[in-house]
Amino acid sequence: MFFILLLLTLGVALLTSLIVVLFFRRPIRQILDRVIGEDLASGWQRFLLFAIFVVGVSSGVQIWKLEQYVHPPPGGPQEARQVLALDSTSIALEIYRTVIQTLQGVAWALLLFFVVALIAYAIVRRRGRSEEPHAG
Repeated sequence: MFFILLLLTLGVALLTSLIVVLFFRRPIRQILDRVIGEDLASGWQRFLLFAIFVVGVSSGVQIWKLEQYVHPPPGGPQEARQVLALDSTSIALEIYRTVIQTLQGVAWALLLFFVVALIAYAIVRRRGRSEEPHAG
């Protein structure tokens, strides 16, 4: 049952990351085209989409949480150290947790990208203004 939960959380994290990638693929490409140019944008977009999947899976599939279904948590009295029960309710809760944690991790990664892209866009725009010939 544990391996089913592990595979389910991995699949849900991948699917959630894929849905986010499908929503943000075009805006990411447009931003990269504007900031770094069309020549380099393709490679950077590919890297960023890969990073979204990595962040999504690493955020969504929490191994330390899944270990509680196999090994009792350390510390505390022996009576309190029990392996968590793995039933349909706990599986549903873990799938819900996986979706939320995946979205949260990917949202932070995209926020970081958009903030850096905004700063880069402002620098490129300011540099473009300063290079314009002045009338005089």
